[in-house]
Amino acid sequence: MKFITCSALVALIASSSAFAQTVPQPGDDANAADSLIVVTGTRDRSRTQFDTLAPVDVLSRDAVRSSVSGDLSDTLAQLLPSFNVQRLPAADGQAFVRPATLRGLSADQTLVLVNGKRYHRSALLGTRGAQAPDLAGIPSMAIKRIEVLRDGASAQYGSDAIAGVVNIILDDTAGMEAFGQVSKYYKGDGNEYQTGARGGIALGDRGAIVVTGGYDHSEATSRTRQRPDALAFQAANPGLVVPNPVQRWGQPDEERIRGAIDAHYAFADAATLYLFGTAQQGEGVTDFNWRNPAGTSTVYNPSSAFPGFSFRSVYPVGFTPRFGTTFSDYQGDGGLRGELSDRFSYDLSAAVGRSRIAYTLNESLNASLGPASPTSFYLGQLEQHEFNLNADFVYRLPVGTAHPVNVAFGAERRRETYEVSAGDPASYAIGAGAATGLAPNSNGFPGFSPSLAGVFDQTSYAGYVDLEWQPVETVTLGAAGRYEDFSAFGDTFNYKLSARFEPIKGIAARGTYSTGFRAPTPAQLNTSQTTQGLDTTTLQVFNQGRLSPSDPLAIALGAKPLTPETSKTGTAGLTFQTHFGLTGSVDAYQIDVDNRFSQSQTFAVPATFANPQRFTAVSYFTNDFDTRT
Repeated sequence: MKFITCSALVALIASSSAFAQTVPQPGDDANAADSLIVVTGTRDRSRTQFDTLAPVDVLSRDAVRSSVSGDLSDTLAQLLPSFNVQRLPAADGQAFVRPATLRGLSADQTLVLVNGKRYHRSALLGTRGAQAPDLAGIPSMAIKRIEVLRDGASAQYGSDAIAGVVNIILDDTAGMEAFGQVSKYYKGDGNEYQTGARGGIALGDRGAIVVTGGYDHSEATSRTRQRPDALAFQAANPGLVVPNPVQRWGQPDEERIRGAIDAHYAFADAATLYLFGTAQQGEGVTDFNWRNPAGTSTVYNPSSAFPGFSFRSVYPVGFTPRFGTTFSDYQGDGGLRGELSDRFSYDLSAAVGRSRIAYTLNESLNASLGPASPTSFYLGQLEQHEFNLNADFVYRLPVGTAHPVNVAFGAERRRETYEVSAGDPASYAIGAGAATGLAPNSNGFPGFSPSLAGVFDQTSYAGYVDLEWQPVETVTLGAAGRYEDFSAFGDTFNYKLSARFEPIKGIAARGTYSTGFRAPTPAQLNTSQTTQGLDTTTLQVFNQGRLSPSDPLAIALGAKPLTPETSKTGTAGLTFQTHFGLTGSVDAYQIDVDNRFSQSQTFAVPATFANPQRFTAVSYFTNDFDTRT
């Protein structure tokens, strides 16, 4: 739990009727929310939160900024009961790119949009295979509102939209504001320093340019006591000074710089040029477990390979490897949109996104290298690239009823590329000391070897149709279908049906049924994560770890080509809206997900298998199980 010790806010707002200095009346916020046009889960630009065909939560700018945390994942977890985010203090990259989930499903089964456009996924491939976007890369100060669709939407948006869709709408309001804030935990540690500024200028009455920047530094926390084995080592070695505690257990030390831009200019009703994007640069450090000199034989045992040398001369009181991460993200979207008539509109856009994560390890060693071992290592780099092209159209087709049929259709091309770069040779080396029992590789986290490095890609093409029609005032119907073809595994078709019935003004029933999917990514399809060692009896190198499901050895052990996760989602609910400002909804849902993605059990490799790299134990990603939520 955090509390703010100091905060400041300065705002200079450009003259606009939206910022008139009037005293808000009770119910103003509720009425404003009820009349707000919702753009997520529908392509009919007349829908409000009350009359959408599926449940949509709308989080205002004030609600988003009410959070003490600078991490948008934490903010959403505080505001949405169905949204959860984990803190994994002793993990690798997951300590910094934290997995966030909606409705208890996998982190990459929720689609993230920015201004209605797909946001790139992080380069981090989680322990069990999830590869999701890093929401912490988007500055909260740049956000106008967030819309969260709690329904399957693969028929409308494509892969990943199984649990729902999070659509982050950037603030395009002219004006200037800045803030600063200092907070800490009730224990007195974990100070967080935040500052940011947003500036926007109006381009006459045709557009605006808004730029946001922010800085956030979260200091480490520690909720640990001294380890019993550290106390015992100190008692046995009174002449040494053992740190107390020898390792931290809590959130890591983390620093981020974030930025965003949102610009648009209308040349005419038929042509508005727009550009928006976000970027972040950051770094963080977390502790691994303490290595006890009295109990870490693979480091501290004498070795005939290095006569007269002991790592006690380097780390006399043991060592705690410090895992460092440097990460950066950017995404830029640009396009042209407009209305060619009062019935027909278009939106043509392109987007490029990149996530890069580099790992380092300090206060460690490669014991097998003996005195030649460095104490700091560069472990390698992960990189995710995405390039999207979209063409979206809406035609309001008159059919002789009170309301026309809203016909949305379009096409999309996406290309994903994943790259693994090797680390320092010392981070994965097997030195001479390995033959005498000293551990190879950098201690705590081995670097990526050249055998793990590579570039992998996947291309997909999609087309969709999304219909909404209100044949009479009390009934609204919806239907959507999407066909998508992937270079890695083939094609898929998904559909969605929805309906809303309002027999009494202000009280409505709604329901949806949809199919969905999540396509495996290039990283999940192609990468391996293995470590190597030396058999001290045979003096032969061996390997173990996770193989690509397409690896011949993995196939021999039962691996099959990864296929998309598929889902069937049904929702039903009631909504109400009163004349005195009270609104609400009650919704039930069921989500069946088949062929869910996970990591297999670890298999011992039989001696009879063809095994030129001498793998002893392996696992692989697989379509493992089915669930119902």
